[in-house]
Amino acid sequence: MKSPRDMSIQEATASYEAWLGEQIPLLPEELEKKHELMRSAPFSFLRATYYRWTQSWSRVPESVRAAREVLAVGDLHVENFGTWRDAEGRLVWGINDFDEVSRRPYTSDLVRLGTSARLAISAGDLGISPHESDAAILTGYREGLEAGGRPFILAERRRLLRKAASAKLEHPERFWEKVGALPTVPPDKVPPGALRALAGLMPLEGLSVRYAGRVAGVGSLGRPRFVAVADWCGGKIAREAKAVARSAAFWSQPGEGEAKALYRAILNGAIRCPDPFVAIRRRWIVRRLAPDCSRIELADLQKESELARLLNAMGWETANVHLGSSGAHALLLDLASRPESWLRQAVDAMMEEVEADWKAWAKDPVAASGSKAAKEKKGGEAKAAKAAKGTKAGGTGDKSTKTPKAEKPAKGGPPKK
Repeated sequence: MKSPRDMSIQEATASYEAWLGEQIPLLPEELEKKHELMRSAPFSFLRATYYRWTQSWSRVPESVRAAREVLAVGDLHVENFGTWRDAEGRLVWGINDFDEVSRRPYTSDLVRLGTSARLAISAGDLGISPHESDAAILTGYREGLEAGGRPFILAERRRLLRKAASAKLEHPERFWEKVGALPTVPPDKVPPGALRALAGLMPLEGLSVRYAGRVAGVGSLGRPRFVAVADWCGGKIAREAKAVARSAAFWSQPGEGEAKALYRAILNGAIRCPDPFVAIRRRWIVRRLAPDCSRIELADLQKESELARLLNAMGWETANVHLGSSGAHALLLDLASRPESWLRQAVDAMMEEVEADWKAWAKDPVAASGSKAAKEKKGGEAKAAKAAKGTKAGGTGDKSTKTPKAEKPAKGGPPKK
């Protein structure tokens, strides 16, 4: 595989999507939407292009890349955190997407989280300084390690997160209105594996179920998602199945690690209260959809002190996850050996890479060879080449300039034009 210096973002995207398409069926319409979102802003670009991150990681200092390896989240960013209910019905907050799990230096998750926060600051979505952002994330991570990890149970502590999460529950009918508006999919159009996975997460067999398609996320756009909605005990319930594939880390650097095993390992090892409705069933990740399974968005928190506390909590939760595959002592020793500016410098390097790739993509978004945009571009280039060839041969290359043969007049009327 070419190095980032030799492979353009367009080439990287086409290569990655071809690789991913060998594992799971991809939805061309969603890929088109993903490509458009990649043009919209650097933050959306970052979320959509974890595969490029795994290539560009070589740009950070070697000392950062040589850090201790853990089972890393991979695609970590400030919008990859949300709430769920544990087995006791308590509201829990934490990282909610592990699609890109693989063994990587623990620093990769911290640098990606810091880069996403910086991009949000640049876009005006985070009213906090870059220095305060980096410090809050790193302090939270260190505190989480020193404490040996601790799950975020919102009923007992973390009043700020509880307040933000509770606000999401004030209008649950809005959530169910969105679910009701999802386009229905006939059962025979849902893959058998997804049907079995969804049925296995229902409270009873034989419920009357409506299946629907769902478009969600940014990085996972293009992957099939199906939702099962049913009425049970006087109210609606919903489950989602999403196609699972290997992490993009294995696209840029081939290695061992089966997606389902890695996903289970990071969930089972992390210091957190698990979501009892998240499961891996063969080629599908299934989970519960409900109003209390939501993301706490940056826009929900406006005060600078609140934002700093949220980023601190994100750093702590990252430590919760890393402690599932590494001892706290080893990670703390590695942190202590680093200069204070290591995170800032690494984030600066990755910010430069992300923004350069985004500008290149916004200028020429054609990527996947099978996409509509690529086909249109290829068709246009073919026409231009044909026209140039005709001109070189002494013609105009434009057939419309030829005088058409006159048509015979129709009976009772003038000739057709």
